[in-house]
Amino acid sequence: MTSDLNDSDLIPVSLHGNDVEPLPAAAVSDGEKSTCPPGEGESQAGEKAPAAAAAGTLHAPGDEEAPGEPDRNQPPDHSADCSSDVKGDRSIALQQKDGAQNSDKEDTGSGSGSGDRCADHESQLDWYCSTEDRLICSHCAATGTCKSHTATPVFKKAADMRNKLVDACEKLQLRAAGVERFVEETLLVKKQAALGSAAAARETLVQRFNLIREACESEEQRLLEVVHGEEELTQQAILTQRVHWAESLKHISAARGHLVQMLTERDDLQLVVLNKPQPLVEDAHSILEPQDSGKLNFNSGCVQSPLLLGMWATAALVCRAAPADLTFNDRTVSPLLGLSEDGRTLRFLPKRARQPCEYSPERFDKWPNALAGRSFSSGTHSWLVGVRGSGAFKLGVSSGRIERKGQGSEARLGYNPHSWVLSHYEGDFSFSHAGRHSSLSLLRGPATIGVLLDCQAGQLLFFDPESCSVLYSHHASFTESLYPAFAVADSSITLLSH
Repeated sequence: MTSDLNDSDLIPVSLHGNDVEPLPAAAVSDGEKSTCPPGEGESQAGEKAPAAAAAGTLHAPGDEEAPGEPDRNQPPDHSADCSSDVKGDRSIALQQKDGAQNSDKEDTGSGSGSGDRCADHESQLDWYCSTEDRLICSHCAATGTCKSHTATPVFKKAADMRNKLVDACEKLQLRAAGVERFVEETLLVKKQAALGSAAAARETLVQRFNLIREACESEEQRLLEVVHGEEELTQQAILTQRVHWAESLKHISAARGHLVQMLTERDDLQLVVLNKPQPLVEDAHSILEPQDSGKLNFNSGCVQSPLLLGMWATAALVCRAAPADLTFNDRTVSPLLGLSEDGRTLRFLPKRARQPCEYSPERFDKWPNALAGRSFSSGTHSWLVGVRGSGAFKLGVSSGRIERKGQGSEARLGYNPHSWVLSHYEGDFSFSHAGRHSSLSLLRGPATIGVLLDCQAGQLLFFDPESCSVLYSHHASFTESLYPAFAVADSSITLLSH
């Protein structure tokens, strides 16, 4: 690119901000464009004035000058001075533009289609059309396709872009300074704080687990001693009974031997004369029949400990396996209840919605009860029941021996020896077994209740899975297979799969 400026490169536009306005048509000729302001003269100084007149210069409306010699009354022609000033300013502008245009040479070529020259006017691409987002020449900006668009000199556009780049660099520098400050100050403080917090947390964990370990070991030792003492008492009772009954057996054997001797050695007269009870025989008859005693049985209740129960329940709830995947046995569902298609939801039916059910010996016909399709006789099992919205329900376990027919207590959950249930009615919770009820004090009614059954340990536990808190725990000797048992007299309950 060259910085030389000729008359044809002068820009026939008026600039207002970033907008381009073409000059009046009188200021533009076919071959040249006037560089003087309107009213300063119509011809060029020196040799250019005749050429402009010969080419037929266009005049603005109201201009009465005739062709030929210029009117002597006209003011002095300053067009040469004006042209010189414009050329000087233009040269400075072009020098400022050279660097940016050289760096953007490839882009301007691709935008114009013919290198860095306008394809329409073969002029320098020194203007930028914001409307079409491309480089244009001064002719395009003044009279060409972009005359009504927003156009800006390239050097000014480049200056704006440089200003924006400078602003972006300053912002990035500030951002980098902030990041460095964060890394060097904040992260360092956070690192030290994290190390301190981790050390404190580690120490707290060690202390708490040591305390738990000590409590467990102490309670274990205490309970082992209790078991040992109970074992000794039982063995002592058995030994005492053994000695007692061994002595009694001697008396009985002696009396029997005496009677056998009388039968074999005495004649009839002697037997008649001695027709009196013998003291030995009387002593033998005074010996009572042996009877079982509770002292002969090991008291398994000696291992019941609130601390042990709490720790076991917590461990069982935290480490328990996935809940059993249960469904209701439709052959046991009372006609008072409706069963969902997936077999997991029991709904209490109003009278108008009840329908006769197919007879089944397993079906509860009077109480709104149902049993699950699986039973458990060994191992540890758990299941979850959604009870949200139900104001009356029961859930627990029952043996298969529970009565199914009639309105008696034998078929009512919690009122016979074959069922153990947690009951809820009108906001009150209780545990029921064999007609005995234990009231529970709960701060709130859980939306889901879990049941945990340990068959070997004989432990039945009801818990809130949301808080892992124990609602009630019952210990018993379960000698039969147990079925999860349910009853609902309001709304519905649902067996949850997880």
